[in-house]
Amino acid sequence: MTLPDLVTWLKERTGLSILTQEVLQNLAPKLEKQIVPANQTLVLANTPPAGLYILRSGRIESNPEDWQAVGLLPGEVINLQALLLNKPVEQTLITLNECQFWFVSASEFRALVEHYPEITEAFSQQLAEEVEELSAQLAYEQERQTILRPYLVSKAKRGIIGKSRYGVRLRSQVKQAAENRESVIIFGEPGLEKDNIAALIHFSSPYRREAMIKVDCSKLQARGAELFGRAGGKPGLIEALGQGTLLLNNIQELPPELIPPIANLLKTNTYTPVTRSQDSTDVAANVSTSQARIIMIAERKLPDIDSVAGQLIKVPPLRVRKADIGDLVNYYISIISRAKCINKNRITPEALRRLQAYDFPNNLKELYNLVERAIVQLEGCSELTEEIIWPSQSKKKKFRLNLLNAYPGLRRFLRSPWWPDRINYGFTLTAFAIIVAILFIGPQNRQENFALNLFWAWWWPLVLIGFPFVGRLWCAVCPFMIYGEVTQKLSLWLFPRKLKRWPREQAQKWGGWFLFGLFFLILLWEELWDLENTAYLSACLLLLITAGAMICSAIFERRFWCRYLCPIGGMNGMFAKLAITELRAQQGICSAECSTYQCYKGGPEKGEGMETDGCPLYSHPAQLEDNRDCVLCMTCLKACPHRSVEVNLRPPGIELWTTHVPRSYEVALLLLLLGAVFLHRLPELQENLGLGWDLSQFWTHGWLSVIVLILPAIVPLLAQGIMVGFYQVKETRKPNSFVKLAYGYLPLVLAGNLAHYWRLGLGEGGRILPVMFATFGLSGDGLPVLVAHPAVIAFLQGTTLIAGVLLSLLLTQKIGRQPFSLLLPHHVSTLVLGISLWWIIVG
Repeated sequence: MTLPDLVTWLKERTGLSILTQEVLQNLAPKLEKQIVPANQTLVLANTPPAGLYILRSGRIESNPEDWQAVGLLPGEVINLQALLLNKPVEQTLITLNECQFWFVSASEFRALVEHYPEITEAFSQQLAEEVEELSAQLAYEQERQTILRPYLVSKAKRGIIGKSRYGVRLRSQVKQAAENRESVIIFGEPGLEKDNIAALIHFSSPYRREAMIKVDCSKLQARGAELFGRAGGKPGLIEALGQGTLLLNNIQELPPELIPPIANLLKTNTYTPVTRSQDSTDVAANVSTSQARIIMIAERKLPDIDSVAGQLIKVPPLRVRKADIGDLVNYYISIISRAKCINKNRITPEALRRLQAYDFPNNLKELYNLVERAIVQLEGCSELTEEIIWPSQSKKKKFRLNLLNAYPGLRRFLRSPWWPDRINYGFTLTAFAIIVAILFIGPQNRQENFALNLFWAWWWPLVLIGFPFVGRLWCAVCPFMIYGEVTQKLSLWLFPRKLKRWPREQAQKWGGWFLFGLFFLILLWEELWDLENTAYLSACLLLLITAGAMICSAIFERRFWCRYLCPIGGMNGMFAKLAITELRAQQGICSAECSTYQCYKGGPEKGEGMETDGCPLYSHPAQLEDNRDCVLCMTCLKACPHRSVEVNLRPPGIELWTTHVPRSYEVALLLLLLGAVFLHRLPELQENLGLGWDLSQFWTHGWLSVIVLILPAIVPLLAQGIMVGFYQVKETRKPNSFVKLAYGYLPLVLAGNLAHYWRLGLGEGGRILPVMFATFGLSGDGLPVLVAHPAVIAFLQGTTLIAGVLLSLLLTQKIGRQPFSLLLPHHVSTLVLGISLWWIIVG
């Protein structure tokens, strides 16, 4: 490079361009070429400079350990400030590759400076300008920090804890949001640490060194001066934030006046500073551009904001992340123990199951407070046990007592081989065959056939009494399905095949009406052929139902007949809704711990869970909302390895006004059973009405029986019609449907049937021993007979009916959830039916 070219290069490509042409022409001849290999230390910090270096080619970087690392490119002048101020070098410089320099020694450069004082003056002026510019920047930065300081977020508190699919998905969404600058809405329930998720997005992004501030929208002024600043006045948070992140907390509490400007900010990245008034003398507000990223937190949706936001992250509530509760609890125990300087404790499996059974309406915040409270109560213990973990009860758990925990012996019995298999295959299977045989070959009246006495005077009263206490327990030891299971196993052994799956859609649509129709025909058969006093016909009835169970079991898997088609099962399932007991499972434990669903599908032994074939009715205990679909066989209790299944004591019939789903065929069956009471009392009804129909005439008896079965249903239907008409006249809110309100009559229907069978149970049931002897042609004289006095029977019948009326009034009120006056037609209907039943039963 010639000397003139070098002068030109110094003038155009280096920081020496402020010097005069004369100075540069005198400097150029003194410059020497130097080549320094890669990774060599060019200058060392805190040492006198060897000379002035001008980088011709290559790259240089300061020591990475220095507080302010810099990279230098060609044209950079090195050691100039140290030589002018006669100070040591401030930074160590290292070559990144082979570099070429123009070099002048320190002595020669100082001589040149002495000869040309304007060199010092020129760079002193430049230095003063830089200091002035730096002071202005420092002042602005101080003002900016003053504005931002009350709102700063210093760091994220924690990451996303948990390995559930919800936790994995949330981590993925946070990572995706951190990779771009789009606006984000983080949506979810209270207590989910949504602000921490926002912090994770910011501090995981390339702009993590920029500031992040959190602003509570409920505290913003209606005009938004804090955010947008004032025209000609104090800058707002958005301007002061620069390229940082603005977190708008509780966006649903944003003043309505601010929704349009915030939506415009999200859409266009522009905003307008606030003016003091509309007066023309005020400073005009120019549209400003925002460089900040906007993240919003909301507990409910705002359509105007949601439509313009770039991303939506919905944070799942803790009740659906039960699988993460164990990890969360262990993390909270660690940080609380560290903060309190105590040894880390562990949580017992029972305590963890209790937490997983709770829904946590306040989510992570509530869980943290609960763990902290439990640790405070430890007092030297090393474990968090079930006794000190006491979350608030959810609505589903209120007024419930788990009998399996209260009585461990009951759990052992229900999990033992005795319930129900040994009872079914060791007793019921044989006893049922003997009873049917005696009904066929023994005497044909109740006074001489103990099997007939057992069926009508013992089974019916006992099963009706059992419904309010143990629900559908009879179905667990029902002989119909025992023979169905035997048929299923035998047919598979003889003809190996895969049983058909249930036609669920058709069964749910028509199964209830099938069992209603079958029950209707059974009641007519019972009345017209006097089944109560005809042994072989009673046996035929039992065999008819057993045949249905056996045929369905040979075709379909599990207990298809029990679930959809059995008339006795349909009645049992309906009355079981009134029971004070229920079988349920803790949904939290099932969702958090279970991955095999052995209680539902069946499977091998696992932990304390036994090998089973799964629920015979295909009902998952965690999803049960109704006693109708549980036969209390306890298969799920035996299969569950996590102790999730519970047998609870509860308020009677609570599901009818909480989780119940009304079904039209059940209402039809309910009204049919109401008519059945009147049908059973047809002679008394005819006598009280003074009718002279000859019931010995088959067709007369048949049509009259059909009318008596149907007629009582008119009373509730008429009450519904009056109520609907009343609503239309008053033009009030829409009335409840009849299908829903009809379940209010359920206690009355049960009471009416029980009151009818009190006569048989207390009047003939105690004669079982003499009747048993008479069955085999023996004399039963002198054997004990326990028969209630007619007055006692009448008292119990009346008490039962009164209780049924009162409970029906109360239940109708609970189901209807309306003022008493609006439900008055149904209350009057209940009283009318109750009086009618008293009239024909008690007399």
